Amino acid sequence: MTVIENRPKPVAVYCASTLGRQPAYRSAALSLGSAIAKANRSLVYGGGTQGLMGLVASAVLKGGSSVTGIVPFAISIAGGEGVGSAPGVEGALQQSAERVETIIVNSMNERKTEMAKRVDGFFGLPGGFGTLDEILEVITWTQIGFHTKPIILMNVLSYYEPLRQLIRNGIEEGFIPADNESFVVFVNGPASHSEHKTFDWGAAGLAALASWDSGAAKPLFVWKEMTEN
Repeated sequence: MTVIENRPKPVAVYCASTLGRQPAYRSAALSLGSAIAKANRSLVYGGGTQGLMGLVASAVLKGGSSVTGIVPFAISIAGGEGVGSAPGVEGALQQSAERVETIIVNSMNERKTEMAKRVDGFFGLPGGFGTLDEILEVITWTQIGFHTKPIILMNVLSYYEPLRQLIRNGIEEGFIPADNESFVVFVNGPASHSEHKTFDWGAAGLAALASWDSGAAKPLFVWKEMTEN
């Protein structure tokens, strides 16, 4: 008899390979990782053991789920990316080695493609240039019709507020269709930043994922692969 597994598909998390200066960022990473595991999902991420990347992965593993890290070869042979390991991260990764898969790829572009095709949604925690690049690319892929998947940004301490304003400025100036603002969901947390450290970012993020609706927004193209005659 064939058993059909109804487990939800994995989700991707883009985030910093450093810890950041504010404890709220670290709390949000742990909260999101725990919620992913609780939802019976697995994690696809950049494969780092440092920074917020390591915190998310360790929380997923502690919750009993699995992680897949996609790592470019150049980063792998250099010993990995990031600085700032939080207590318990290395131990969690080592103790759960059987639930950790590492896939080595040739380039950053291949990493992004491999991550995207394995998941049915994307989360963005605070991060630097690499995180911003990954988030903007999957937003672009939604706009051109390459995929239709939710993109949830965890707006911890209003970190992504400038990006929200940039999108709205693009709409105002005629560079982004107004309906396409719905391609990205911002999870803002409490109005008071003092509550962000203890807020349940994970539950809020998974709720946003479950309720996501692209609304009236339409991609620019019906994306098709070229076929040989």
